[in-house]
Amino acid sequence: MARPHAHVLAVCGHESANGAALRRLAGPGTGVVTGGRELARALAARPAGQDVVVVPMTLGRDLELVADAARTVRGLPPESRRGVAVARPFGTAEHLIGWLRAAATTVPADAALLVTAPAGDPYEDAELYRVARLVRCYGRHRLVETAFVGGDPDPVEGVRRCALLGARRIALLPASFTPVPRPSAIDGVRVLDAGPMLSPAALAAVLAARVADAVRLLREGEDDGVDRALGAAHGHGLGHTHGPGEGHTHTHGPGADHHHHHGSGEDRSHGHSPQAHTYVHSPTPPPHTRPVASAGARSHP
Repeated sequence: MARPHAHVLAVCGHESANGAALRRLAGPGTGVVTGGRELARALAARPAGQDVVVVPMTLGRDLELVADAARTVRGLPPESRRGVAVARPFGTAEHLIGWLRAAATTVPADAALLVTAPAGDPYEDAELYRVARLVRCYGRHRLVETAFVGGDPDPVEGVRRCALLGARRIALLPASFTPVPRPSAIDGVRVLDAGPMLSPAALAAVLAARVADAVRLLREGEDDGVDRALGAAHGHGLGHTHGPGEGHTHTHGPGADHHHHHGSGEDRSHGHSPQAHTYVHSPTPPPHTRPVASAGARSHP
């Protein structure tokens, strides 16, 4: 007898206002929860015998959300953990760059782009600066600035900075699931809305792809994704800094292994698939050594 479709738990953090931006978009069979206790309660309440897929709803900045979801699943009793899988994150930083580039194609070339997202920790915010820089490098807009809702600079300050740099039209480009409140326009400056980054249909398609992949791995390969997700935040922040003389080499190719050689003599390696290539460490290789998603990524998972 075929097993029933898996129930989906979309685990949300600050990139979606703790789920508020996604609840109206969640379809049947999808629950929107925050991590920790709320996720644990939702897992405990699942129907008997039904598989559950936990999808960390990050766009590549909130790596701790991924690891925290895995820790919650790992902490379940063995009988409750059976049939539970942690999917790959909704998006990676590379997906985010591609989706932003696609969204930017709708913005007039003479307008400035203000890439905006909820503030996170210093390393998440630094990652958004990197993302915005690559959007500029591979796009057609001369001026691309960054602003943080609830952070510094905020969107109001971001608009002011763009105006001081000569922009007469400024497009707010959300790099999150949440809409960006439009700041008051400055005299002689028009503020445009370039969002949402992903349409509801595109969002649903990406989510479905993550769930389908997780279900396949769980049912065919007996891989629940927990171990992979636990390591998602490895190297995020100060824990991955290197002192003078400490070796750090990276070798990449389609489907190639990714090796880290640390000064302590420890060698860590893990595999990458071309479909899900996530970078979680700093410093970052120069842009010319990194594959960047094409503008078509807006309609592809």
